Amino acid sequence: MNELLIDPARATGCADLNSLEEVIHDAALRQRSPVDDILDSGVVDEEPYMRTLAEGLGMEWLDDIPEPGEMVALRTACGPQVALKHRLLPVEIIGEEEGGQRLILATYDPLNFAARQAAVQAVAMPIIWRMASRRRVHDALRRLYGVGADTFEQILEGRDLDFDNLEMKDEANVIDADEDEEASVVKFVNQIIREALDQRATDIHVEPLADNLRIRYRVDGRLLDVAVPENIKALQSSVIARLKIMSHLDIAERRLPQDGRINLSFEGNEIDVRVATVPTVEGESVSLRLLNQQRFNLEMLALEPFIRNRVERLLKLSNGIILVTGPTGSGKSTSLYSYLSEINRPETRIVTVEDPVENKLSGVMQIAVKSEIGLTFANGLRSILRADPDIVMVGEIRDLETAEIAIRASLTGHLVFSTLHTNDALGGISRLKDMGVEPFLLAAAVRAFLAQRLVRRLCTRCRRPRDLSPAERQELGIPLEIEGTAYEAVGCDDCRHTGFSGRLAINELVMLTNTMQDMIAHGAGAAEIKAQAFKDGYVPMREYGWFKVMNGDTTIEEVISVTSSDLGGEE
Repeated sequence: MNELLIDPARATGCADLNSLEEVIHDAALRQRSPVDDILDSGVVDEEPYMRTLAEGLGMEWLDDIPEPGEMVALRTACGPQVALKHRLLPVEIIGEEEGGQRLILATYDPLNFAARQAAVQAVAMPIIWRMASRRRVHDALRRLYGVGADTFEQILEGRDLDFDNLEMKDEANVIDADEDEEASVVKFVNQIIREALDQRATDIHVEPLADNLRIRYRVDGRLLDVAVPENIKALQSSVIARLKIMSHLDIAERRLPQDGRINLSFEGNEIDVRVATVPTVEGESVSLRLLNQQRFNLEMLALEPFIRNRVERLLKLSNGIILVTGPTGSGKSTSLYSYLSEINRPETRIVTVEDPVENKLSGVMQIAVKSEIGLTFANGLRSILRADPDIVMVGEIRDLETAEIAIRASLTGHLVFSTLHTNDALGGISRLKDMGVEPFLLAAAVRAFLAQRLVRRLCTRCRRPRDLSPAERQELGIPLEIEGTAYEAVGCDDCRHTGFSGRLAINELVMLTNTMQDMIAHGAGAAEIKAQAFKDGYVPMREYGWFKVMNGDTTIEEVISVTSSDLGGEE
């Protein structure tokens, strides 16, 4: 078997055959097929290696796995327990119904003889074997059977299952595994959460419909329907109850919204989950926000040099207010945490008041707003100022009282960070005025407005260069001085055929120079202030987005989609 696995590596130019032999040897000692270990090791380039292996075994390779036409028939021909346990994908049933039918099964591990034996015993027709890449097989299995289909089937059969490796840190939350159905529901819910983490989802939505229970993930800012087993509606109350128990909510209260948290440990990473339930006419809807406890710094923001230099100057200030603006979900909290991490020093006392505390920063005193007991942003900020802070962060300025206290803090020698919900940076001036902030106080206290949006980041593995003629550049408004190459999305196994992987921020920064402060204090109009901002080096968000496009980080369409409706003066 060793030569069978090493020859394809030689043929595809593997530079580390010794490491490959070690992987194969270790798998043999454990009496298991080595294919998964080989692919996980990174020693070989997966698809060329697997194609060559298929050729050596005389197995046909599937470049594309089409959407199955008869899903019910395929799921019946090869049940979810065998298919999902052994990663065997039923692709097509061929032949006549009366005695001549055969099932095409795709695998990425042709040396897993236990899987082959299980398939022969479970499938009531002859099998034709094919090979495909591991990612294609996994993705197609999810689409065909749905997340947790093997667990779901065993729940219906009343059989128990072991727990997954997705464990709750608070052991008091774990359901008693003595009950077969409950323990299986535990695993089913764990599979839903783990699948979301595997797909880099930021949110999970469990939504009851009249005849179904819909589950959706938000990945890179887009909502995606998740394939779920048929008849999952039968588990609606059990799934929702499990999520409420995990987040310490009252499972008997179904008429009122509730909020809770779950602390999870997954593959060595700490995951903080914010949970919100909302009663609907079809039952309770549950939303989960998945928050990785990540490390923050300026590097992760990938700021263009001309913006980064200005941000670094702002972070060195000893007083004033720096406001990050944008709609919900535009990455404002991530930016603020990155700024605080950059200036977090042993000699500096940083105190925050947030609603809620999304990530914990080492060395920073973080206070969570609790409006039900009177701990509001204003009250929290007022208390913070008596606690000898150097730097203060307020999660959001929502009203005049909070704004006035923040201004007072900045005028008495504190550096204050906060957020506003506005469409662009200059809109922050009007927003504060609308709250009732006096123009002379605004001009004296605020140092800068930084607006941002999130765009999807191109997958570097499959992106394709896009030719832009001078006429197209002129029509789009891409200045000729912005050099580089534009790319477009394609889609591959690595990015799940979306063409994108992750997100990044595009920004616009308005620094209030002395001239602008004078104009604001004397009641200048928005058009005059904007004209002065351009003179002072203001770069609109769309133009900043063109830098990211020409760097190959995102696409023209992404930039236009987040800047088309709210940023004037850029068309």
